[in-house]
Amino acid sequence: MSKNPKIQRSVPSNLQVLYEDNHLIIINKRPGDIVQGDKTGDVPLSEVVKEYLKIKYNKPGNVFLGVVHRLDRPTSGIVVFARTSKALPRLNAQFSQGKTQKTYWAMVKNSPKKANDTLVHWLVRNPKQNKSYAHTSEVPDSKKAILSYRILNKLDNYTLLEIDLKTGRHHQIRAQLAAIGCHIKGDLKYGAQRSNPNGSIHLHARSLEFEHPVKKEPVKCVAPAPKDPLWMLVD
Repeated sequence: MSKNPKIQRSVPSNLQVLYEDNHLIIINKRPGDIVQGDKTGDVPLSEVVKEYLKIKYNKPGNVFLGVVHRLDRPTSGIVVFARTSKALPRLNAQFSQGKTQKTYWAMVKNSPKKANDTLVHWLVRNPKQNKSYAHTSEVPDSKKAILSYRILNKLDNYTLLEIDLKTGRHHQIRAQLAAIGCHIKGDLKYGAQRSNPNGSIHLHARSLEFEHPVKKEPVKCVAPAPKDPLWMLVD
């Protein structure tokens, strides 16, 4: 028997890949996962994806992976990574210029007064609190935030909203919905009365449409909601 048997590594089983080709990979992020490393020292999703690619394609050395955008840690849903240095700046440009179509699902405690509406606020970010505050008019150091929503489903205690995100501000959906009294389930930071047992909030990046950075073809992904009793009533 060899003294140095080859270690058999397996592809991470907790990774849900929605789309993959030579230039990009799209993941359905679980609530609680961080997209990129931070001060917590927890293993980020980016490293899990690198390990997945390294094992699946038997890649020696370092694996290139570019973080295109992020989701808040307690949020679930679609996250896009670039697999090549050619794709990364092109994807970054699409996201920064608002050329993507982002749709979210939010489960809120109080149903909004209107079945559908467009919300416009000016957000001020407080880095120390890691929180954004919504104002109905422009104030110093604020950034304009726009989203549209429509009611998809009314349950016994919660309402499911589908949200079309027009701008990409810090905690935008959480802050804007809280500003109209529609707190997202589990989101203590923005006014929910109770947290979820696993620390998640019921905000899910449901679908994403954009142009492929190399093929120039439309790409659309839809992410199943987490396996949670409330989400399972609507997904």
